[in-house]
Amino acid sequence: MLDLLNLPVTVPASTASVVIRRALRDDLAAIMRLLSDDPVSAGRGDLARDEDEPAYAAALDRIIGDPANELLVAVTETDSIVGTLQLTVIPGMSRRGSTRLLVEAVRVAGTERSSGIGSALMRWVVERAAIDLGTSLVQLTSDAARTDAHRFYRRLGFVDSHVGFKFHVAIA
Repeated sequence: MLDLLNLPVTVPASTASVVIRRALRDDLAAIMRLLSDDPVSAGRGDLARDEDEPAYAAALDRIIGDPANELLVAVTETDSIVGTLQLTVIPGMSRRGSTRLLVEAVRVAGTERSSGIGSALMRWVVERAAIDLGTSLVQLTSDAARTDAHRFYRRLGFVDSHVGFKFHVAIA
């Protein structure tokens, strides 16, 4: 289903344009660095260590192989990966059988924050991806500690309408 996205696509940001494209296996190291560049993610163990690469590679392979998921990267004109996000299409029964687009793991390189890249990514998700995928709702969750991110999402028109819950399962 996510093959309906017309990628790659160039989107304007405040300082320069970026190309949004599907993540490739060769992008793994850059994606790991983006995750570790974030203090909340780093606190959860996303440290971009070499010994963690097999786990990330397996996750990337699962995402790439799942037709309901897409991992995207934002690339500068110098071929630097400066952002990433994951999209998941979720068919549902509520809201009269509407389909949702879940946005996860939105990251922009620390050196590029406030450059408009995050806004460009999220505007494209709302204005183009959701429409192309036939979803009536774009939703995301954000860690309670990410107060700057909350302001960012509100500024883009997202409404903090729900309370989320998580249950960590110990896997042997």
